[in-house]
Amino acid sequence: MIILVLNCGSSSVKYQVIEMNAITEHKLLAKGLVERIGLDNGLLTHKPTGKEPVEIKTAIPDHTKGINLIIKAITDPETGVVESLHQIGAVGHRVVHGGEYFKQSALITKDVIRRIEECVELAPLHIPANLKGIYAIGELLPDVPQVANFDTSFHQTMPAKAFIYGLPYKYYEQYRVRRYGFHGTSHKFVAQQGCALTGLDFEHSKLVTCHIGNGGSITAILNGKSVDTSMGFTPVDGLVMGTRSGEIDPGAVTFIGKKENMTQDETWNMLNKESGVLGITGISSDMRDIEAAKNAGNERAQLALNVYFYRIKKYIGAYAAAMGGVDLIVFTGGVGENDSAMRDAVCSNMEFLGIDFDHTLNATVRGQNTVITKPESKVKVAVIATNEELVIARDTFNIVKK
Repeated sequence: MIILVLNCGSSSVKYQVIEMNAITEHKLLAKGLVERIGLDNGLLTHKPTGKEPVEIKTAIPDHTKGINLIIKAITDPETGVVESLHQIGAVGHRVVHGGEYFKQSALITKDVIRRIEECVELAPLHIPANLKGIYAIGELLPDVPQVANFDTSFHQTMPAKAFIYGLPYKYYEQYRVRRYGFHGTSHKFVAQQGCALTGLDFEHSKLVTCHIGNGGSITAILNGKSVDTSMGFTPVDGLVMGTRSGEIDPGAVTFIGKKENMTQDETWNMLNKESGVLGITGISSDMRDIEAAKNAGNERAQLALNVYFYRIKKYIGAYAAAMGGVDLIVFTGGVGENDSAMRDAVCSNMEFLGIDFDHTLNATVRGQNTVITKPESKVKVAVIATNEELVIARDTFNIVKK
């Protein structure tokens, strides 16, 4: 079965075309990105496997036009990877939020769309874009089944003690204000891959997975189930990130808002887009820029890195305590897979936890699946490359086959 996987953002669409012959057998046929949707200078970058990449510059007024460009690219006689649309067996979509409705991926029906629409207020920046992709495929490929894969679904196994906030309970009952967590697709995938790499049984182990990128989250996985995660009601909670504050005293937020006479939207923008390592350094949200500034002697860059590393280490320790130990710690995401200095700082002085870290090996690892602890280490640490699109394709294959 050939599956088109779509990850729709507010002004972009990432995609992959994956041929699934069985749940464990797949072949990447093409991947690409539509950028600057809504602008006259839109761009499609199409990368078919085994062929030269293609760029198409044109006005892309909406997601329907963008997805139409994708379909034309993948069926083009020269740049395409399928002969006709009839070869596309299903379309899988990343959907950021499933609320409490969805504990797993779902075949998209009118009722499922209605439920997703009800989650818009929980993720107003993301779900409208996700829905646009679903609507567009419904128009362009009305007979092709669609499946939704939810960022939040893996975390629906968290116990109430982990997801309930210390707020008046009526806000949970009325508005479903609680910890949801995100990056669930990635956390589940790298946990399973990490267990396969180290010989652990996914359903009988204690794992801490660290998805570290411009956005970042950490998850405690006990016997195959998410039992706690650092992101909360929104993706702003938890770790210090590129532009997000992470966990913060609400009193500090109200204090600043009052002092600066900020509106609710201005306060949210400050926490979501002006904080994190960008806010601390005043330089950038990119860790490479901050590393360069630190090496040039910038003290605030060094401070930002210290804060960033410390928060990751603190969550690992907290989740080890919550589970009564840990068997494997996994790093993934753009920073997690490629920043050896981050992994070194986080895993240093962790011998008390049973980690015998291989600093020399760690320095050589970028983006490949590797155990970076010494063979005798009681607790393993691994780098695992995430592949959320493959998880979506697998779920789509399973659901459509059934």
